[in-house]
Amino acid sequence: MTLIRFVRNYDDLSTDRGSQFKFYCDKCGNGYLSSFQTSTIGTAGSLLRAAGDLFGGWASSAGNSAYEIQRQVGGKAHDDALNRAVEEAKAHFHQCSRCGKWVCPEVCWNAAAGQCEDCAPDYNEELAASHAQAKADAAREQLNERARQTDYASKIDMGADSVLKAPAPPAQAAEAEAAAQARCVSCGAQVGKAKFCPECGTPVRPPRPTCPSCGHQPEAATKFCPECGSKMQA
Repeated sequence: MTLIRFVRNYDDLSTDRGSQFKFYCDKCGNGYLSSFQTSTIGTAGSLLRAAGDLFGGWASSAGNSAYEIQRQVGGKAHDDALNRAVEEAKAHFHQCSRCGKWVCPEVCWNAAAGQCEDCAPDYNEELAASHAQAKADAAREQLNERARQTDYASKIDMGADSVLKAPAPPAQAAEAEAAAQARCVSCGAQVGKAKFCPECGTPVRPPRPTCPSCGHQPEAATKFCPECGSKMQA
């Protein structure tokens, strides 16, 4: 078979019924499917084999013989079909004058330069891609800089015996802060969570009244017990 100048990548989809080929762009892999070329001998053989299935005898033998004939001459017929398919597909590809690749005009061909985009990249495409990449790189650098400027460790005790703990919930933190600032109503000393002032002995919280009937101690002063309704003692 003579040398066929065309893409190096193609699929042969031919059968005994005919020939068909799929050619691929040497750069991106986009494909073109050639027209199906019916095989006269293969079609005749198929008809004879079908008749043989129905009637048997000579029709079946003739069908098998036609298939064998098609196999014998299929080489030349196949080569001719491939040549025709190549001539058909060439209209859908361009050959680069610099590297020799056959590429698709829709994606991989730089018409202004008359070469493939591997040899002559498209300026506008490269500019757009570089612009987008530069913006992404700048955004990534700015995020890293913002992260470096944020204080994440000032409240972490770096002592040798310290144990890192998760920060307390807001409610617990507020309660702890209030307890740390609590002072005695008599002498002003800090009492924390103590029930009596460590300096003067004054109760930090006045004792709650007790119901004389059921013994319940309400949170706030009331005239009647919220549990049994009895009158509270003054």
